[in-house]
Order: sequence, then structure tokens, then C-alpha cells
Amino acid sequence: MLPAIPRLTRATAFCLAIFLCAWIGGHASAAEPTSGGTLSMILNPEPAVLAAGVNTSSPVYTVSPKIFEGLVTYDAKFKMLPQLATAWNVSADGRTMTFKLRPNVKWHDGKPFTSADVQYTFMEILKKVHSRGPATFLHLNAVQTPDPLTAVFRLAEPSPYVMRALAGAESPIMPKHIYEGTDPLKNPANLAPIGTGPFKFKEWQRGSHITLVRNPDYWDKPKPYLDTLIFRIIPDGAARAVALESGAVQYGTQYIVPLNDVQRLRSLPNLAVTTAGYEYNTSVNYMEFNLRRPYLQDRRVRQAIAHAINTDFLVKNVWFGFAEKATSPVTNKQADFHTNKVPQYPYDLKKAESLLDQAGLKRGADGTRFKVTIDWAPSGEMFRQTAEVLKQSLGRIGIPAEIRSSDNPTYLRRVWTDNDFDINIYSASNIADPVIGLQRFYWSKTIQKGVSYSNGSGYNNPAMDKLLESAQVENNPAKRKAMYADVQKLVMTDLPNMGLVYIQWFTIHDKKVKNLNTTGLGPYESFSSVYIEK
Repeated sequence: MLPAIPRLTRATAFCLAIFLCAWIGGHASAAEPTSGGTLSMILNPEPAVLAAGVNTSSPVYTVSPKIFEGLVTYDAKFKMLPQLATAWNVSADGRTMTFKLRPNVKWHDGKPFTSADVQYTFMEILKKVHSRGPATFLHLNAVQTPDPLTAVFRLAEPSPYVMRALAGAESPIMPKHIYEGTDPLKNPANLAPIGTGPFKFKEWQRGSHITLVRNPDYWDKPKPYLDTLIFRIIPDGAARAVALESGAVQYGTQYIVPLNDVQRLRSLPNLAVTTAGYEYNTSVNYMEFNLRRPYLQDRRVRQAIAHAINTDFLVKNVWFGFAEKATSPVTNKQADFHTNKVPQYPYDLKKAESLLDQAGLKRGADGTRFKVTIDWAPSGEMFRQTAEVLKQSLGRIGIPAEIRSSDNPTYLRRVWTDNDFDINIYSASNIADPVIGLQRFYWSKTIQKGVSYSNGSGYNNPAMDKLLESAQVENNPAKRKAMYADVQKLVMTDLPNMGLVYIQWFTIHDKKVKNLNTTGLGPYESFSSVYIEK
């Protein structure tokens, strides 16, 4: 039993009430946001563009939502919160979604924001060139604009997952008057964006920094509180740790520092480390195979490589516990869809050797079966180290590997435009629903040159297409979960890619930086509420 709480006397209660009122009042005034100041943030690697509507890599995702906004944003439990839309309604049959838009919103060049921008964004950009958009908005047939402040989505089939894809990071509303009549992937505005968000683009000094400044005409006054956001490009992990420690930068996320530095930085009085704010970014570290390569077309070869890599070793020695072993392509944070009742590939070099022999790829006189290249996303040391572990593992089974390092634009072009790779090590988010985050890797219709983080493997399986397309329109949650269990089984059998670990991202920031992680988007928020305590 819990101990009894002693009854307070009236005088004691009165004094306690006075003390609490004074304490709360003092802390409330101290917690009032203060305007002004500059927040310096780490950005790594340097992005190719700054508009998430045409590129969904993490660095772009970090910058873009400060400039562009979505129809809505989400709290940590995915409750929809207003942004460019103030209200919304879904019809009983699930085929019509009506959004009332915020009045008196201006683009950064002074032009008015209207429903025409929403129509153009979804129909001409997100449905066509976004890495996940063709799957997410597959059944979006039209966006009607009965007036400048109303957008009506017409869907061929009920698509409830669409309502989880409307944040500014995932589906940024882009200006029709800037993009219409151009190739969205090549528009110069991708490098000097014009949005409706709290911060305006000022400059991009390649290899050094990106500067955003306060939007004085922002609709949500008195926000934003900060005068300036500076994203500093710091390629070296040790240098990033020094910058945080010294106060030269006040914020870093995801791929910030070598993981063995985290505990040391956590102990410093000026810094805080948090894993909050990553509800939207449920990331998986994948190993992807290029199925265009003759040696990699036999799934027994891919299964052999899967048996050759020790994922427990990766968790302990590469990720330092900021990850756990993956058992399927869907992260275990997505409890509505995840299953581990799928084929598994425990570390087993003998099994790997046997599968390669069965595939007719026996060792030659020099012990070599065939050679491969390994490319890795230049987003953090973890990916390079994973590539090194894989190289050592492949060497043990007679597959010499060359690790290729490159800057981010070269890496993106090599994998998703030129398809010039054998094995690719990278991470990607499952986001809020398999249609949004997962389908892009396995659906044959997402084999698109130039669209980063899509179906880079070239995987084309009619059985998989049928499963994905059926699950996309299934409204019964139990049936839909069963369908995605079948998707995971097929992925883990065919292995166009393989989840290695489920990543636990974290943020390191100066304790004076306040109002971080106010939604479930964390680093992908607009930062309109963020301020620096004086």
C-alpha cells in the first residue's frame, strides 16, 4: 500500500499555494519566447537542392520545411494540426478530401498563395517527380479549385494514408507561378527557393553554409522568433563535434558526430542529447542490390551476401547501440504493419558459401568468385563503416569489393540516375505508412531515373506490384496488415534490398535553444516557434 499523505493545515496550504503561484509565475515569464538571434545548425552532407518536393534526402528535408509549408503538420501521435490549411473534411466514401486554405498568405516574392498552387503542386510535382509521390498520390485524379481558398481532392479509390503525407517536409506546397512551364527537377528555384514559410532564402555559399532569414510577412505573427538560420556544411565528424562543444553551432541532428563522441558531449553542461521528435522519421539502414548486374540477378547470390554480414556486430561496433538489428524492411516502430515472421539471414559464412556454389559461382584458382563495388551514402561515418564491414565479410566468401566514396550529388547521380553501382549502403525513412515510405523501393512503377531514394535496385516483380496496389486501396486494417506481412515476406525472399538495422536518431543542441520538437517532425519542423533563451 502507498503511505498516507498527511493532511495540510489551512495555513500551510495557503502558504504553499502562494509559493507555487510565485514559482509558476516566475517560470512562465522566463519561458516566454524571445525574439532575435541566430541559430547555427550542422548540415551534412551538403544537399543537391533545397526543395523537398523534388528531392527527399535528409539534408533537403532539414532545410526545406523552414522555407516551404504543407497543408498540415502533425503532433507526436500523428494528429493533424493546421498549417496552410485551416480545416479539412473527408467524405463518407473516402474519395473526396476538402481543404479550406489559410487566407492572406504570401509567397516570399509577394505573390498571393492560392488553391492553384495546391493543385499544381500535387498534380504536376508530387505525383510525377517526388520519390514517394507516385505511390502516395496514385489515386488522386484531380485537385479542384472552386475558389482561391478551397482545394478539393478527388480520388479514384479511398486513400486514407494520404492524410499522413501532407506535412511541409513530405509534401511542400510549391509556387505555381515559379514552376509552371518548366522541368521541376531542373528549375533554378530549387537552389534559391521561394516558399510561404517562416524563413526566406538568402544565400548558399557552396561548401560553407546556407543562410535563411526571418520572413517579416509570415502569417503566424509574431513568429518566427529567430532572425537568422545558418546551416553550416561541416564534412568531418570530429570537426562537427568540436563545433558543438565550442558553441560555434547550437544544433545538429541525425548524422552529427561519431557515435563514440555522443556520451562525452552529453556530459557537457551546455549541451543536451535527445531522441525526441523522430516519430515521423522511422529510419532503416538498408543494403541495396543493383539487379541489373548479371551476378546479382540470382537471388541466391543476394541471400548469400545477406548471410555474410554480421548485423549484431554493426549494432554494437558501428552504431554504438543507437540502432537495433532489423528483421524486416518495415521498422518495428510501425507496429500496425511490422512482422518478423519472414525469412531471416543469420550470420553464417558456410551457408553463404553453399548458396554461391549452388548459383554456379564457385571460387576460381585465386579464390575469387566475382568482384563488386560498394557505394555508401555520404551522410555519416556509420555508412562508410558499414561498407567496410561488408567488404571484409565479402572477402571471406570469395567476393573482393571496392568501396567507392563520393560527394552527395555524385552519389545520388551514380545510384538513381546512372544506376552505376553494385551494392548501395544508405538509410531511408518508413515514415507514417508503407504506401508513403516503403512502396517506393519495391513497386516497378517507381523505377525512375533521377528520382533519388526510389526503386534504385530496378526490382520488378508482378506479384509484388499486385500486393502493393491491393494494399494501397484496402480499408480494412486487419486485411491491410496481412497484405503488408506478405509484402515483407516477399521482400525478404527476393532481397532487392535488406534492412540491416533500425536506426534511433538523436539531436544534440545547446540548452539555450528552446521550443524544439514541438511536433512529431523534430528536425523537419518549420522552426517558427524556436527561440534562443537570452
